[in-house]
Amino acid sequence: MAERLSLAASSAGLGRDGDAVLFLERAHFRHDPRWLLPVSPRLCVACVLELLPEPGVSLVRKKHMLSCFRDALLRHASLVTQLVAQDQRVCIHFTSMLFGLLCSVEDGSVTDLCIEVLVQLTMQLKLEQINHCLLDECHKQLCDMPSMQGSLAILTLLGKLLDAIPVLADELVKDHGNLTEHLMRGLVYPSEGVQASICYLYGKLYASPVAAELLSGHFREKLCPLFLSTLGSAHTKELQINCLGLLRQLLKYDLFVSMIMNKFILAGNAESVEGSSAEISLPLVLKKFLLSRDESLQVASTHCITSVLVHSPVRHAPAFIHADIPEFIFEHLSSSSEVLVWSSYNCLMLLVEEPLFFSKCHTVYGIEAVVRSLQGSLKMTNTELHKQGLLLFAEILTRQPEEIRLFTSSAMCGDAARALQEAVSSPVLEVAAEAVKATSAFLRKDHQSAPPVQYTALQALLEAMLSRCTEFSQTSLNMRALGHACRRESEKAILRRGKFLLSTLEGFRNACRLAVEFQGEPLAQENPFTAPSAEKKDTLEAFSEFLLSACDSQCIPMVMRYLEQTTHPGLMEVFFSILHSLFVIVPHMKEKFSKKLAASSFIQLALELKARFCSGLSHSALNQVCSCFLHCMCLNLLSAPEKTEPPSSEELSAVSELLQQGLPQINSRGPESLAFLSDCQYVEGAARQRQYCILLLFYLAYIHEDRFLLEAELFVAVQGFFLSLQDQGERPPLVVFRASIYLLATCQGKDSALDEAVVSAIRKFLEGISDLRLVYTHHPLLLRFFLSYPELMSRFGHRVLELWFSWEHGNYEELDDASSTRQFNLPASLAVLFQILSSSPSILLILLDLVYSSPVDVAHKILVILKTFLRKNEDIQVSGLIRGHFLLILQQLLVEHGTSPSGASGNLALLLSLLSLVQLRNKSEDELDSMAMKLLHQVSKLCGNCSPADVDILQPSFNFLYWSLHQTTPNSQKRAAAVILSSTTLIELLEKMLVLTWADTDSPAWTEGGSPRSALLCSAWLLTASLSAQQHEGGLQVHQTLSVELDQVVKTLSFPKKRAALLSAAVLCFLRTALQQSFSSALVALVPSTGTCSTVLAPLETSQVLYLVVGLQNLLVQKDSLLSQACVGCLEALLDFLHARSPDIALHVTSQPWHRFLLSTLLDAGDNAFLRPEILRLMTLFVRYSSSSSSILSHEEVGHFLQDVALADLSALSDTTLQALRSFFLQVQNMGLLADHSMTQTLQASLEGLSSTSTVQPPLQDMLCLGGVAISLSHIRDSLRT
Repeated sequence: MAERLSLAASSAGLGRDGDAVLFLERAHFRHDPRWLLPVSPRLCVACVLELLPEPGVSLVRKKHMLSCFRDALLRHASLVTQLVAQDQRVCIHFTSMLFGLLCSVEDGSVTDLCIEVLVQLTMQLKLEQINHCLLDECHKQLCDMPSMQGSLAILTLLGKLLDAIPVLADELVKDHGNLTEHLMRGLVYPSEGVQASICYLYGKLYASPVAAELLSGHFREKLCPLFLSTLGSAHTKELQINCLGLLRQLLKYDLFVSMIMNKFILAGNAESVEGSSAEISLPLVLKKFLLSRDESLQVASTHCITSVLVHSPVRHAPAFIHADIPEFIFEHLSSSSEVLVWSSYNCLMLLVEEPLFFSKCHTVYGIEAVVRSLQGSLKMTNTELHKQGLLLFAEILTRQPEEIRLFTSSAMCGDAARALQEAVSSPVLEVAAEAVKATSAFLRKDHQSAPPVQYTALQALLEAMLSRCTEFSQTSLNMRALGHACRRESEKAILRRGKFLLSTLEGFRNACRLAVEFQGEPLAQENPFTAPSAEKKDTLEAFSEFLLSACDSQCIPMVMRYLEQTTHPGLMEVFFSILHSLFVIVPHMKEKFSKKLAASSFIQLALELKARFCSGLSHSALNQVCSCFLHCMCLNLLSAPEKTEPPSSEELSAVSELLQQGLPQINSRGPESLAFLSDCQYVEGAARQRQYCILLLFYLAYIHEDRFLLEAELFVAVQGFFLSLQDQGERPPLVVFRASIYLLATCQGKDSALDEAVVSAIRKFLEGISDLRLVYTHHPLLLRFFLSYPELMSRFGHRVLELWFSWEHGNYEELDDASSTRQFNLPASLAVLFQILSSSPSILLILLDLVYSSPVDVAHKILVILKTFLRKNEDIQVSGLIRGHFLLILQQLLVEHGTSPSGASGNLALLLSLLSLVQLRNKSEDELDSMAMKLLHQVSKLCGNCSPADVDILQPSFNFLYWSLHQTTPNSQKRAAAVILSSTTLIELLEKMLVLTWADTDSPAWTEGGSPRSALLCSAWLLTASLSAQQHEGGLQVHQTLSVELDQVVKTLSFPKKRAALLSAAVLCFLRTALQQSFSSALVALVPSTGTCSTVLAPLETSQVLYLVVGLQNLLVQKDSLLSQACVGCLEALLDFLHARSPDIALHVTSQPWHRFLLSTLLDAGDNAFLRPEILRLMTLFVRYSSSSSSILSHEEVGHFLQDVALADLSALSDTTLQALRSFFLQVQNMGLLADHSMTQTLQASLEGLSSTSTVQPPLQDMLCLGGVAISLSHIRDSLRT
């Protein structure tokens, strides 16, 4: 009693809270609390069981109670299930009660609630008995129901029950098989709601493979035509969706697909079929759904078509193609729905497997839609959609027949290229990978043949593809990661990288193939619509050059980086096929490209790949590609060599055949190839050809600095090859012999030498060759090779040196200038030659012969090198060797061309130039030997046989004679002068030469600075002055006098025109010598221009003296150091001459006021300008010949000079300057020009300082060659050195 009161109180409380509606008030107090749900909503299961079947309770309250129970079941499924499952009888009763309510009410919302609660409860309880009970009740109701209209709720319950518990489908079919008869009856019932429920139920039944197999006969015999009819006539969306759902379930099974499609075939082929049955065809029905504007129906129908095609595109695609289904699917690609576009992509992917799809030109119709769809989808974020679209595009591009042009306009082709360009640039690797594959398929000739070809778009596409691959290949890999898992991830990353790189290379290879194919198409060479005057950029030539550049800058580096991680034979096959095709694509660059590849170790790479992967019959495609690549590259390198003569067309053809046959057989590693080369056993013909190929490959690799074998081992192997040839009496082709000699020369170490037998074999082979040029390769080591073995040098040294100099290129003028100043770095090739010359000076004799006999350009090179060698190696005594050989050459020349030396070799001047240099190597304290005297005699004789026009011969000859007179001891100078003076023809030539200084006024080339003739005139005046001085000093016998017009000499110096400063200095040197001799030389006769002259100054006149002084002042103002020294020296000699003849005239000349102006001008040249030796000598001269009444330098100026000298750094002055300064001080002291006692002390201190001063400056070189003229600075500055 207390319990019931408690429950009532509880009930009252609940009622106040608004939850009383969840209970049956009159009965709830009797219910055990265990039936009460402990959470909200506080639902009593017992009240539910009593309330729902109660006829007095309103339907609204029952609906609310069911709704609350459903909510509780959904929110607290486990609690509700525990409450209901406490008693199995309660469960059965509850289920039966709900089923009864379902069958009794007509309110659709209540039936929906009943169905939902029944399904949820059954699914949660998981009781077999409940399941059987429900199925039995449903079957019973359907059998007893007179009309199918009332079965809608039962059918719906069954469908949703099977959806929730799929295993019930098998039980329903097995235990209630005749239920299908009622379902068949419902399909023909004129209610699409009932039909929709039945189709839904069928869909759940056929979703079970077991049930589907049990119902296969039912479908074949009864359901198939009826279902197709229902599908075709469905109007409501519910029925259409459920029919398509059933269809998709049926299409999962190949059996039902065949039935449906065969039914279509029968119906389509049966002309006697009447009524609707004749129109039963799945493609046409689905076509109707595709035409609908409902996106869900379009998606569903597309899925159904795809489901059919999955089983067998070949069998079923024609039916859809004939129904023009592809056209409508292509139209769907323009939809904004990703689901529809995705479905369309999948469907088209299967349709393209049928050739009829292309022959009906569906791709031509739909390609624009595909491209636009790609462009649109790439703006979305669905990467799977991107991948599927690209996959479809790639399939279409790949499968499209060549005879059917896919792109009907170049604009459409350009759009496709731009879409692919955007796709390959995708940051998502999978999308980019599919885009690269599509690009590879896109690069086909038939896809690009619509004029004009969009080369610019193709180039942009390839650039994007290569950039994306480069970006991916440069991503860092964690190669240091530890552990098996990390290593496995790294391996996967490398594998992904390799796949992407392979796809990229395949695309690039197709682009190369496209360029090759277009070479034979005139319309594809350039844009035919480009104006004739416009710049043509979009051309095949530009595209081909881009391919070469892209391969060089991107493809090759990417592959090389990948090879550092792993090697993939398939990838390398594609890569080498690209390289091979580029030789054809850009023929004008094939030689340059081949050289770059060879220098980058591609010969080694190809051989390593063949050795690693192509042994036996494995990877035959890679072997073939590598062999073709090597064959083409070798021919390119051999046909355009840089360091040897190109072979003839016949030789090249023979080498091509040799390589074509031998390269595929070379699959051995380096050591194995070397062992094969040095095999001393008898070598058969095919094996010998392989040896030839191996040697050619090694030669081309080594000549391009790819030294991938040990040189010592290769050196031994090539020797064995030569011995094998000799033993078998064979002669290799010239190209192979050239390769062998080169390898021997470049691989020979410092301590290794050839066996005598090998040297003998090489000489024998060489003697059988018409010209060594045919097997010569320009390399300093090859030169050393021939000159290192006496047996080879004696026979071939001359020709090898000749070839070496003919091939040697360089700026020899710069080398000559640099070597003359001894500030140069010797090129490596010349360093080797100089080492050879140092070790074997006798080779210099061969070089001398070459200077005489070679073409002028080659001879000039040899001359420069000989000069450089002699200047660089002053310690090597080769003068006697060279002079002796030169004497022989000169004697032979004088015998053959005595009267006309100009008709001799044009290289004679070069030899004479070299002889001058050799003479310059003599030291001033060295005596001239008999060889030198003989040379002096022969050169003098040679000069006497020349005319003034033979400038090239005379200039070096005069230099030699002049240096011989100065670069020796005084005793030898007299002997040399006597030899030269004995040549009367030479003296006559000198007279003619001196006249040319003023005779040919219309030809300024004789006197203008820098001209060869002006230099020759300089040498003539200097040589004449030297001979005159030596003859006068030594009283040498004169065999021929030399007449010079004194007036012309004075006029030349007094009124100087535009002539070389050096020429003026040479004339001054001559005049100084004449003045020093008081015009009493027995050799030179200075003839006055007038018949009478002053007896005091004869042969000079006073006016000439004044003119001459003015001329010397003008020359001094030019401030040329050499010319100034010559002027001062001549002025000294002139004043000495005047002072001896007439002191008054000498005083008159020195007291002229313009001397002070001249001195002021010279001193304004800069700080401490007075410390120049020529100015000091000039001031000394003015002090010496000054008088108390007319002094050029005042006492104050002398004092200033002394103060400036005291402040100067005397140690920085040259010996010449110090000597001039000491002379000036002594002259000042002697003349008493000091103003006071302090100045006298200053002068005395300066003199003492000069006596103790030692200069830090190196002594100046006395013998120089300026502008091609040999001069002695002491001769220009002073009188002839004694």
